[in-house]
Amino acid sequence: MALVTASTRNDPPFEWRQGLGFASLRARIFAVNLVAVFVLAIMLLYLDTVRARLLDERMGALGNEALAIAGLASDLPPALERLSFARGTRIRLYAADGGVITDNWRQPVTTRFAIENPADYSWRRASAKFIDRALERLLRTQPLPAYAEATPDRASHWPEIAAARRLGQPQTRLRRAADGSFVIGAAAALPGGRAVHLTDNADDLAGILRAERLTSLWLWLFVTGLTASLSWFLARTIVRPLRLLAVAAHRVRLGRSREVVVPRLPERRDEIGALARALSDMSIALRRQIDATEAFAADVAHELKNPLASLRSAVDALDRVEQPALREQLLAVIRDDVTRIDRLITDIADASRLDAELSRTGFQRVDMTRLCEGLVAAYGIAGTGGGRGVQVVLAPPPDAPLPAIDGDASRLAQVLRNLIDNAISFSPDGGTVTLRLGAADGHVFADVCDEGPGVPAANRRDIFRRFYSERPAAEDFGRHSGLGLSIAAAIVAAHGGSIGVDDGPGGGAVFRVALPAG
Repeated sequence: MALVTASTRNDPPFEWRQGLGFASLRARIFAVNLVAVFVLAIMLLYLDTVRARLLDERMGALGNEALAIAGLASDLPPALERLSFARGTRIRLYAADGGVITDNWRQPVTTRFAIENPADYSWRRASAKFIDRALERLLRTQPLPAYAEATPDRASHWPEIAAARRLGQPQTRLRRAADGSFVIGAAAALPGGRAVHLTDNADDLAGILRAERLTSLWLWLFVTGLTASLSWFLARTIVRPLRLLAVAAHRVRLGRSREVVVPRLPERRDEIGALARALSDMSIALRRQIDATEAFAADVAHELKNPLASLRSAVDALDRVEQPALREQLLAVIRDDVTRIDRLITDIADASRLDAELSRTGFQRVDMTRLCEGLVAAYGIAGTGGGRGVQVVLAPPPDAPLPAIDGDASRLAQVLRNLIDNAISFSPDGGTVTLRLGAADGHVFADVCDEGPGVPAANRRDIFRRFYSERPAAEDFGRHSGLGLSIAAAIVAAHGGSIGVDDGPGGGAVFRVALPAG
């Protein structure tokens, strides 16, 4: 019998084959791991905000230097021409009318900062300048006024000088040179309308930041590579096996369970390995269930075929027989076949519903002593043995009370009834079927003992198969469907117990049902 599913081979393509997208676990792994990369990239941008603070500090320091030099210029103006700074700061003293009085760059030995020509840049220098400009645009830095020397050199060319004269405090101004470097101007007013003006190049700050940025860039590239490698590793070790399991489960859902081999991933000792082995075991159990269902259907067809053939022969012969005695015999055969078919259908329906009903049943505490006492009392009231005088008795219970078990009382009673009915059919006239209870090794057991011929050792496994029937010679053919013991075995297995048969101490057979104590 083929497995019936809601899907067909015309189903839409498997959803994991439709591409990735953010819903994919692989994409999420990469997204989460790239957060650190983005944070590091933001740190690179943060370096440029550090540069802004360094420029502010440099401007404040240059303003203080302008104020200090203004005090020196009041006493020794010629001394300004001999001042030289490591960064090449230019110092000029302007008269009240705006003309230059002193300029330290007039001395040929004075260190001077230089404004480079962009056309002479090397590719590394040009790249560094381009990155500086790109980051400034990204950070929306305000445009700066251009730095250019006036010809002739006048104080009116520097607005910070006018501001220092007006406010009486040092004033600074930031400008950008043609090569992209920053140039700081600082002015301090002197008595009599004179003013000191300092011009300093801040390209060394850009150099420091470029070095830090390069170090951070290499760190970012390393972190990016490491993150990508870890993401790929996680995707390979997590996503790939999950996709393999999902594809296998999808193929099982399409009804291809016999074609599918669910990977067990024996090398994985983690949760994914446990999931793979659980899915593999589930698919194997499903395949066995399908095989059992198909075998059951074949057995049902075979068992129904015999009484139907007998019934058909009897019905066909009934029209041709005129003798009342023969017609009565044929009618008896028809009634027996109908009864047999009805019994088969009833037992088959019960067996087919068994697994589904047990899966939905909630187990409760069951007292086996009370259950067995009720069964024995019921057999005593109804009478047993079919007029053959077979008695059903309960052996004295053990001194210690039996532990309760977890189960379905009605189904456990069905198991014991099937065993007792089977024992009665094999017992001699006037015999006794004994029901005995006990407990050992964490299990509660119930033994059904008869005085019949016993079960041959070669047949002790077969008697629990469906439709297998080993009946007494005196019993009418077709009275049993051969499903009673198989149903009992299925119920006991669903309760986590076991059922078996052995020889009794005084002859006969002993069927033992062992159930785990609650």
